[in-house]
Amino acid sequence: MVEINAIYEGDLRSTATHGPSGAVLQTDAPVDNHGKGESYSPTDLLATALGTCMMTIMGIYANGRDLDIKGTSVKVFKEMTPEAPRRISKLTTEINVPLPADSEHIAGLEKAALSCPVHLSLHPDIEKPITWNWVG
Repeated sequence: MVEINAIYEGDLRSTATHGPSGAVLQTDAPVDNHGKGESYSPTDLLATALGTCMMTIMGIYANGRDLDIKGTSVKVFKEMTPEAPRRISKLTTEINVPLPADSEHIAGLEKAALSCPVHLSLHPDIEKPITWNWVG
């Protein structure tokens, strides 16, 4: 279990502290939802969590096979519903992996990414298209 402590600072901004490490981050409401957009919004953090989780699980897969995927990158494009209730409708992910398109590890890396806990925890109504680019 991990404890995260958050405090509402006012003006639609919160500060959260990660219990185990003490790392601190701020959130701010986006401009299109009454905020200043000066930091990640809570839904931006969810999109960030998806991309970084996928790469983390891919890294675990790679480490178990002495496979170097350093330099792998991800872009996540978050789309919100235009109507109420406001929620994430789509998370489009683009993953660039520095391995050749004929690598024997493609299926394993893709399966690893799709098994990340964030991906598995997302509501099924959220569209989650993924584009893979093998750029080695």
